[in-house]
Amino acid sequence: MKKSILIIQWIVGLLFIFSGLIKANDPLGLSFKMQEFFEAWHLEGLHNYTLVASVVMNILEVVAGVALIIGWQIKRVSWLLLLLIGFFTFLTSYVLFSGKIHACGCFGDCVPLSPIQTFIKDIVLLLLIVALLIKSNITKQLFSNVSSILIIATSFILLVGLQWYVQKYLPVLDCLPFAKGKNIAEGLKLPPNAVADSVEIIFKYKKDGKIVEFDQNNFPEKFDSTFEYVDRYDKLIRKGNGLALISDFKLTTLSGNDTTQALLNSNSYYVLLLVKDASNIGKWKNDNFELLNTIAKAKKISLFIVTSTATEIAEQITSLPILQCDATVIKTAARVNPTYMFMKGAVIVEKLSYASEKKLLSTFNKFNP
Repeated sequence: MKKSILIIQWIVGLLFIFSGLIKANDPLGLSFKMQEFFEAWHLEGLHNYTLVASVVMNILEVVAGVALIIGWQIKRVSWLLLLLIGFFTFLTSYVLFSGKIHACGCFGDCVPLSPIQTFIKDIVLLLLIVALLIKSNITKQLFSNVSSILIIATSFILLVGLQWYVQKYLPVLDCLPFAKGKNIAEGLKLPPNAVADSVEIIFKYKKDGKIVEFDQNNFPEKFDSTFEYVDRYDKLIRKGNGLALISDFKLTTLSGNDTTQALLNSNSYYVLLLVKDASNIGKWKNDNFELLNTIAKAKKISLFIVTSTATEIAEQITSLPILQCDATVIKTAARVNPTYMFMKGAVIVEKLSYASEKKLLSTFNKFNP
């Protein structure tokens, strides 16, 4: 029995450490996933707290896993793990049975699991943790209290440091479809034999103070200038059976011209500076930014600012062309605001945070179009 409990201790502990570490590599990704849940539950007011919750959750997972393996405060740690896995099981069951969220993100983007796989994993962990609680009296602490506390404190400090680092310099392990070496054009394609969603365009107009809707094949018979355009949207007719790795990646100029394919199909070098918003523009629009711009011009490398807040950015930067892109795409591609993507056609040659100033300068200087 002791041997079985020891094996369970290590399995549960290592799984929690792995889960916490893989998400600590990208705490922003977990915070975005939390926002999906809050939106599904109509709790959008909690969005501002998701990053803090993400960081704390990752630390708890790793520290609790370490404490479990070394046998420190085993009963209390097991209760903590039971609370955590109970919460995770609730989330995964919601994902599985509601269908409102595609995946729970339990292992981040690096280890994608289907909802049913994640739910089964959590149920198994739940049973294992219950067994640990029942038999906690036969477990042994590997180190003295002082040594155990030092080990746990070290793991805490390392997790805080890791999550600070990746929020400033990009994730250490980039598992996103916009990672270095990825081909954006390939990512936009559906998997082999997959069928895309079937949609129809629905137009919204105002007529005599009332909103009327119709599709592109059924315009009103007496459609004239008295109809005031309001909006248009895509209505899902038939759900497809596959998703492209990248969706909604579309680059348009301020005048509305789509330049996506022109850039992706080119064989030239260019740089996309992905800017989420202008909240920290004072940090990166400095002498180094101007130097990078000067080097790019000297080497005839096109440098574009890509943002969803084009008007806001255009007011502060007039020296570079600005392209508009969906905000979700930018959040996915650039975990740091802003992020440089060095491109050759559709291939991402290099991807760097604005904070990696020396590496940015070196990369610009090495470019030989």
